[in-house]
Amino acid sequence: MADWYLFAMISLGAFGLQRFLYKVSAERKCNTAWTTFAFMGTVTVLSTILLVGLREDFSHVPYLLFISFINSVSFLAGTIATIESLKHISTSMAYPLIRLNTGIVVIFSVVYFKDRLTVFQIVGIIMAIAVVLILTRHNNESQSPYRERNNAGLGFVLVFVAIAAGAVAAISSKFAALHTHPLAFISVSYAMSTFFAFALRRRLQGENENPVHRDALTIGFMMGIVNFGGFYFLLKALAVGPLSIIASITGLYFVIAIVLAALIYKEKITLPGWLAIVLTIGAITLMRM
Repeated sequence: MADWYLFAMISLGAFGLQRFLYKVSAERKCNTAWTTFAFMGTVTVLSTILLVGLREDFSHVPYLLFISFINSVSFLAGTIATIESLKHISTSMAYPLIRLNTGIVVIFSVVYFKDRLTVFQIVGIIMAIAVVLILTRHNNESQSPYRERNNAGLGFVLVFVAIAAGAVAAISSKFAALHTHPLAFISVSYAMSTFFAFALRRRLQGENENPVHRDALTIGFMMGIVNFGGFYFLLKALAVGPLSIIASITGLYFVIAIVLAALIYKEKITLPGWLAIVLTIGAITLMRM
């Protein structure tokens, strides 16, 4: 098994748990900026401690700052848009739609990076995109609980923002993996995101948000621990593996989040949902070949 595939699988598990914590934050009506602040701050501290403790050297500082800024803004926008969208529409609707950005990333990677894929890997990518389309179409046609929530229209606008921001974040991560030190990139990028999230804390404190921020900080800390490991291994995978396949694998995190939401919050998984889970397992297996 190629190292990049193993690293991608570790990232998939970590990101699935992280995205479920987005759901927990939304359900508890946490201030998204405070959740994100704790999340980004935790990753910043962990990566900086390791960077200093291991005495790692890194160069190309101007490029590091530039790519970190691009990644920071896009990832922060995607994170906030995702969590906020979950306050208006269901997990099983939001995440499949958001993962439509996988198609954007795959096309960019094949055109720009000239990824050379096997027939099995191409079929695996098609199956991964099919998972997204199955869940999206099913949720559009069904009477899901999200239809009863307020501001569903706003939820879909936020989903669109998350799609665009997620594609930019994934592509910029590939460039960072190729041309920067992973720990330095994580430290700088997340430090910027921590600052931006703190600046947004008042704007995202609406009437419906919990005024006590203990839950937001606790959940954010847990997100940070999980994301640090997942993002580090993602960069390790991107440094040697094809972006198109790695993005397709890690992009299936939403299936893990949906299953956990069904177990914890009793969100129903329908027959198309189970079909998508089976296709996910098949896609991951094929993309290994």
